[in-house]
Amino acid sequence: MTATASRRVTFFHSPQSRSGGVLALLEELGADYELRALDLRRGEQRGDAYLAVNPMGKVPAIVHDGALVTEQGAIYAYLADLYPEAGLAPAIGDRLRGPYLRWLFFYGSSFEPALVDRSMKREPAPPSTCPYGDYDTMLKTLTDQLARGAYLLGERFTAADMLWAGALRWTTMFKLVPELPVIAEYVKRVTSRASFARAAKIDADLLAARGA
Repeated sequence: MTATASRRVTFFHSPQSRSGGVLALLEELGADYELRALDLRRGEQRGDAYLAVNPMGKVPAIVHDGALVTEQGAIYAYLADLYPEAGLAPAIGDRLRGPYLRWLFFYGSSFEPALVDRSMKREPAPPSTCPYGDYDTMLKTLTDQLARGAYLLGERFTAADMLWAGALRWTTMFKLVPELPVIAEYVKRVTSRASFARAAKIDADLLAARGA
């Protein structure tokens, strides 16, 4: 973690949760961060101390320069822009900036709502009011994009890939998303990066310390 003090962020995290991808992103960026671990099993995310930070009682969350950032798409976009030298975010003016933002926010606006409906075995809202339309169209839109290149933006690796590879790894593991070859190959390609191994080691140490 080597960066100027002005870019130091406080990162609220729990092992074996959605915030694991942000931990890998921080490692990929070489970011300067303070990790504050929460034990979800003990309900620490619902305690007064954390609700004063994030009233939703969810991780991940970051605080930088006094500003709270929640929601995964926003966190990934913010951190990648905070460390532009890492090259994980196309700059404004780059023709890939729009597609990059599209895929960051497709995750929260279409993928997760469709996934929750599917996992709960409930019917989605009518297409006219459903944010993602339908699960099959959502998934085909994603897999068609993955088939076009090594990464979501073709040959350009970005923070969006850090988000999606982590998400697809756990959703295929729990059979919420089919382990299609295009998905499995993409997940392996991205999560084999050293940053994911470092994040896994940090989480393993946190879990071991709790068990001690």
